[in-house]
Amino acid sequence: MQLPRASGVLLHPSSLPGPWGIGDLGPMAYRFVDFLVAAGQSLWQVLPLGPTGYGDSPYQCFSAFAGNPLLISIDDLIQQGLLFADEANAALGQLPGERVDFGALIPAKHELLQRSFERFRSRHGTSLHQAYTRFCIENAEWLADYALFMAIKEAQGGGSWHGWQPELRDRQPAALAQARRALATAIDYHQFLQFLFFRQWQALKEYANQRGVLIIGDAPIFVADDSADVWANRDLFFVDESGMPTVVAGVPPDYFSVTGQRWGNPLYRWDKMAETGYRWWVARMRQSFTLYDVLRLDHFRGFEAYWEVPASAPTAVDGRWVKGPGADLFQVLQAELGDLPIIAEDLGLITPEVDALRREFDLPGMKVLHFAFGDDPTNPYLPHNYTPNYVVYTGTHDNDTTIGWFNSLDPATRAATLTYLGRDETTVDIAWDLMRLGLMSVANYAITPLQDILRLGSEARMNTPGRLGGNWAWRYAAEALSEELAHQLRQLSYIYSRLQPAKT
Repeated sequence: MQLPRASGVLLHPSSLPGPWGIGDLGPMAYRFVDFLVAAGQSLWQVLPLGPTGYGDSPYQCFSAFAGNPLLISIDDLIQQGLLFADEANAALGQLPGERVDFGALIPAKHELLQRSFERFRSRHGTSLHQAYTRFCIENAEWLADYALFMAIKEAQGGGSWHGWQPELRDRQPAALAQARRALATAIDYHQFLQFLFFRQWQALKEYANQRGVLIIGDAPIFVADDSADVWANRDLFFVDESGMPTVVAGVPPDYFSVTGQRWGNPLYRWDKMAETGYRWWVARMRQSFTLYDVLRLDHFRGFEAYWEVPASAPTAVDGRWVKGPGADLFQVLQAELGDLPIIAEDLGLITPEVDALRREFDLPGMKVLHFAFGDDPTNPYLPHNYTPNYVVYTGTHDNDTTIGWFNSLDPATRAATLTYLGRDETTVDIAWDLMRLGLMSVANYAITPLQDILRLGSEARMNTPGRLGGNWAWRYAAEALSEELAHQLRQLSYIYSRLQPAKT
């Protein structure tokens, strides 16, 4: 996929402002699209939109297919008559506006969503009910298992499915049939939440697309251990008789970590996937391409070879490289789905084989400017070494903000950065200087996190890998997106020929 020359902003919907404790798919999301248009930006990149589980991370979701109910717009439910403003204010109005307090938000918002569901059930025969019925039929392939999974999880106290009663854990038909009968209302509730999410998201995406803004999504290569995906498809993963992983994902020891990273996600049995014609992956990608215009595929190198760690190992030291599906998977996806609007997240240890796989399917790769300096002029992240079929970022959701990054550099790397930029300590405007560097490069897409556009420091960092708690909580203030800021951003996009609407 050859990208047009365009620019955009990285911002997860949870970081939008608003009165309901978390950014959502309501009015402020539409206002953000309007800002992008005014600023000459034609790309909006989001993080994974799935229902978050452990650590509130969008990269650890209960399903690779479902949407996150926490992002459902309260304003839309009020407009639909499914909620009243006073009860929404009573439940969520006292939550902080500058950060997401997940501990307080989750029970309060689900109480409101439950009320909206009860009102929905009491009003039979409406067009909303008809739309809900169609949604359940059209998405039955994944929705039925997901809603049942969530209903059982709640009934079992919220714990991982590995600790459920064995007959439910192992999906014995009689036990599942009994659960469907006993938990029918709860199953209906979780289907309703998905209906709301997808209805609101598709309306927002259509609004953006009509105004020349494309949505870039994000798909983690691996799924969470505690997910409907693993529970309903145990034969496709390396798990034992009780469903526990026998080997898990990670990355090997490197300069940054002497023990590597043990992610803990169960690994795919690619031989079993291939026997089914990669049916699960085809379904997942088909779903993703209805949600997004372009998809960033996380940890792309794992499709060529992945680091397999014994589940019993406390670190990633004792892992090994194992061949992935390689071109076989992408050939099937291409045959089933046509052209693949995929960005390959090719960061980390990239071998010639990984690069060849990306090139074979003409997938754009990624460049991150935070990785460019303090080395020598051959550093592949320095803009003079780019070729056009790339997406350049100042930093990603895992990086510090550019100001935070710059302030933490050692003196030599800091000096090298200033020299490359042609700046000194008295003239540098590091967040915008680095953004300008990306915009002027030959990379076809240039994406900047909103934190850098707003010139924010480490207090606005989205995620610190390896840190437990305190991540994914940043939100911007509504007044931050001024007309003057939009004008300045538009001018830069014009100067570097990135104003035209993006089209895939």
